[in-house]
Amino acid sequence: MEFETILLEKAGPIATITLNRPEKLNALNRTVRAELMVALDHLADDEEVKVAILRGAGEKAFVAGADVEEFAARTAAEQRKVYQRRRVYDALAEFPKPIIAAVHGYCLGGGSELALACDLRVADRTARFGQAEIRLGIIPGAGGTQRLARLVGPGQAMRIALSGDTVDADEAYRIGLVEFLTDEGQHLEKAREVAERMARWSPVALRLVKQSVKAALEVPLSAGLDLEKELFLAAFASEDGQEGVRAFVEKRDPEFKGR
Repeated sequence: MEFETILLEKAGPIATITLNRPEKLNALNRTVRAELMVALDHLADDEEVKVAILRGAGEKAFVAGADVEEFAARTAAEQRKVYQRRRVYDALAEFPKPIIAAVHGYCLGGGSELALACDLRVADRTARFGQAEIRLGIIPGAGGTQRLARLVGPGQAMRIALSGDTVDADEAYRIGLVEFLTDEGQHLEKAREVAERMARWSPVALRLVKQSVKAALEVPLSAGLDLEKELFLAAFASEDGQEGVRAFVEKRDPEFKGR
């Protein structure tokens, strides 16, 4: 598939989406959002792909934020109408396969919210995270309070969103904003390593694990445990589940087919 603002590559079971506006620090505009959603929908239907990676092009940024010039001229009513459409952050969060953000450089505002919507975050030591909306007299509107608070706790989310200050990579790792920290320039390699470890397993089990963990943030424990039980039974009944159990008993590697 050809795009104007993103690149889409596949290597076996791993797909890499590159946000490709380095001259604008990969700032999110309407075209980037639309093309990213198209790419995600395409990969969701691609049975060969088990895991995806999201990264930014260039040396300076994952995503430096939303393209402020694009929404500066909107009225409040126009902005509300935009927010009533399908949003790229929700498309990322609802993507049925594991998706890893490989972050370097600036990861601010809407860029931080993109990373928050992914399942895991790998950052190199150049990464700088922040919710800078407060500097414009507005607030995060795509997960920069909600997903952030669930990831790092309400106190850290308050500090980040209220101050507008950036958080360097070491501190992001310390507070749990990122799960993996690498030396400069090693973030994509680490993301691929993590993706390869996941891609060994059943696509059915990968999808159901993701569904179950995400439910833990939304429902009471009792309901979550009930859902986990049902998803376990669904995995057990799948062809992959049966193959995995047989392979273990027969002391051989399983051959998962995603069914």
